[in-house]
Amino acid sequence: MSTVNASEAFINLNGTVLRSGIPVLTADNRGFRYGDGIFETMLARDGRIRLAAYHFERLINGLRYLQFTIPASFTAEHLAAQVAELCRQNGHALARVRLAAFRGEGGLWDLSGMAPSYLIQSWEVEEGSPGGLEAGGGMTRGAAGAAGVSLDVFEGGRKACDPLSNLKSANYLVYVLASLYAQKRGLSDCLVLNSRDRIADSTIANVFYIKNGRIYTPPLSEGGVAGVMRRHLLEALPGAGWGVAEKETTTRDLETADEIFLTNAVRGIRPVSSFRGIVLDSSLTTIIQKNILATL
Repeated sequence: MSTVNASEAFINLNGTVLRSGIPVLTADNRGFRYGDGIFETMLARDGRIRLAAYHFERLINGLRYLQFTIPASFTAEHLAAQVAELCRQNGHALARVRLAAFRGEGGLWDLSGMAPSYLIQSWEVEEGSPGGLEAGGGMTRGAAGAAGVSLDVFEGGRKACDPLSNLKSANYLVYVLASLYAQKRGLSDCLVLNSRDRIADSTIANVFYIKNGRIYTPPLSEGGVAGVMRRHLLEALPGAGWGVAEKETTTRDLETADEIFLTNAVRGIRPVSSFRGIVLDSSLTTIIQKNILATL
């Protein structure tokens, strides 16, 4: 595939392909007004979405929880085909894809327009790139570079421990603030706390740590997003001979961990090289990366 210029890129709005950069929302859009929507961020190679079944299951379940009216045509198969076609038109062999689903126009008490609108975007990802993914979709080396991920904890906000916190919702403010905190301090990412002052997740990932050869991650009841790579690891690690458990996680747990790694659907598994200035090993994480991601 040949990649088109950014100014010539395409987007998909409700099944219609449009030029990127044109206005697609009005001032009355509920997604804009209230954050009334959810989204999926996916990795697609030659139009095939990695862990597609998990992504679309999470999307549909999230829409049902938010009480959208889901039409019969709004299926995983239809959306996957739309993603593949957009990647083809944009010339993206390896792409980061964002699929946002949101309610249309109306006020808070307006019960019309309960069916989801959707917007699909794609951005090219360089094979093996060590850089970060910015909110706009572009690649950047950021503070991580080739040395790994530097990590700290954001103290300026908290996530609730409820089902809404498990959604990839359009209400992203605590993560926006945490990412600004990280950028201003030259960090790769920041962890976000829940209302119990324990670890929920990071701005763009779930967190795992290794202690005495065993792997741990916070349960979803601690307020983290229900990540698809997190789900895959919890299912795949035991079969590969690794002990893994969900455990309420404190900052102290991470300060005394042997290794820490972050997971998300696009970037897979990222070793953390330092947490709050503490230098960390990544030898076991590297083995997990090679063994688990090689099967996808």
